[in-house]
Amino acid sequence: MDTDKIKVFGSQIKVDSLAKISELETAEKEKMKDKVNKILKHNANVFINRQLIYNYPEQLFADAGVMAIEHADFDGIERLALVTGGEIVSTFDHPELVKLGKCDLIEQVMIGEDILLRFSGVPKGEACTIVIRGATQQIIDEADRSLHDALCVLAATVKESRVVYGGGCSEVLMSIAVNKAAVNVPGKEAVAMEAFARALLQLPTIIADNGGYDSAQLISELRAAHNKGQHTKGLNMVDGEMGDMKELGITESYVVKRQVLISAAEAAEMILRVDNIIKAAPMKRVEDRGHC
Repeated sequence: MDTDKIKVFGSQIKVDSLAKISELETAEKEKMKDKVNKILKHNANVFINRQLIYNYPEQLFADAGVMAIEHADFDGIERLALVTGGEIVSTFDHPELVKLGKCDLIEQVMIGEDILLRFSGVPKGEACTIVIRGATQQIIDEADRSLHDALCVLAATVKESRVVYGGGCSEVLMSIAVNKAAVNVPGKEAVAMEAFARALLQLPTIIADNGGYDSAQLISELRAAHNKGQHTKGLNMVDGEMGDMKELGITESYVVKRQVLISAAEAAEMILRVDNIIKAAPMKRVEDRGHC
């Protein structure tokens, strides 16, 4: 929607009077007016352009009661077309083939020192904008990573809808099961299994410590409850006590929980293998043949 110019590099137009300059400007305006009229035939009340909109077409849009938005973000315009149900077009000759998007409200908001346009009441909810603010860039980056991890968990849960109870409930269940299995295993393998069971209890312990509560008391109560058959008990960190995860609605993705468990076990095995290599006897040095 900027003024149409001659696109050939190095081209010049020479005129011998001001009247011809006026004719060129009039021709440019008429060409721009025709383009605006084609856009107005779509019967839209908002026109969003990825590039610049000059004053004259902006005035024509204003006279027709159409809001004109310029310099739209290239990535953002695709997401906007997705949630509003519209499509991006570059030519305007066939209005009947163009699908328009819809939203309830377009408003200008100020976040910090930035002025943004917010589209709300869109018919589809496949995309949204999350604004992250913080005192330093490190805080913003950390929040961005945490948000990305949460979105990845949600994406994994959509693909695999199975969930497990959170709040340390699943870890205590697994720990008790491993301990029971270790009783029937002879030899040193039982020692490793008991150590694995203790490691599983570290997650609810860390949850309690991060909440500022007595982890030893809470974990002992949790183990006793699970041994009594109360398999939905976990840590309620709001009140600092044991709670029913089913009633509280605290769940975690089964896929994520399984992957965390596998990754932690593999990392522990790698550390053990490295320790064995470090403890191995050094290779003996021998003199090369032919040298003193």
